[in-house]
Amino acid sequence: MPLHSDPLTIAGKTFGSRLMLGTGKFNDLGLMNAVLEASGTGIVTVAIRRVELRAPGHVGLLESLDLNRYQLLPNTAGCRTAEEAVRVARLARAATGVSWIKLEVIPDARWLLPDPVGTLEAAEILVGDGFTVLPYVQPDAVLARALERVGCATVMPLASPIGSGRGFRTGELLRTVLDGASVPIVVDAGLAVPSDAAQALEAGADAVLVNTAVAEARDPVGMAHAFALGVRAGRAAFLAGRMAERETASPSSPAMGIPRLPDPEVPA
Repeated sequence: MPLHSDPLTIAGKTFGSRLMLGTGKFNDLGLMNAVLEASGTGIVTVAIRRVELRAPGHVGLLESLDLNRYQLLPNTAGCRTAEEAVRVARLARAATGVSWIKLEVIPDARWLLPDPVGTLEAAEILVGDGFTVLPYVQPDAVLARALERVGCATVMPLASPIGSGRGFRTGELLRTVLDGASVPIVVDAGLAVPSDAAQALEAGADAVLVNTAVAEARDPVGMAHAFALGVRAGRAAFLAGRMAERETASPSSPAMGIPRLPDPEVPA
């Protein structure tokens, strides 16, 4: 299936790219917009608390984004409890008029691991409030199904800890999340290089979200373009279907006409 006829669909809205970009680590809005352009992304996340608190790099950020071009995805980064996340999500909608929210409930300051109980609690409230909820979680299939049941638009399992650059470390667990999923699965956090994104898409993930890997690259614009290529390659490989693994070697050229060598002798 050609990629142009295989769009990403979230909550009934379609996107040509399966790469989402974060804005949390750009101090230069011009560079940020050049990165977004190079990535081809259609979905851009913004930490509403950093905008609210006028953090460096976030002053004027919302005004600099072309919201006719990008789907704005405010997030609740910095929220430690379900109650706090719900309050910030409502603030984000009031400030932007956008009902999409990337839900983050993270009480763990060292590893920045999401709270599964608080995330599920906040998700149920926000879905009831009319939000399109995209929750960030650990790769837990039971939690993923529960989030689907309460009406989340995606599930976003981590690849490795946020900002760690440790790459795609949760492949086996991701397979359990993908098994039976009824909403798009977006791999988020920890990706370092385009091959990480390609692996996630090859495994069957619907999209990835990247921030630090691009923002902290030597050439962020070049890395954004590279991630776009990695995502496209991974999706194309998934659609093509990988070969089966074999226990032994298999010749890639026909063996007809080649004398069969005797099996090596096994010492007694």
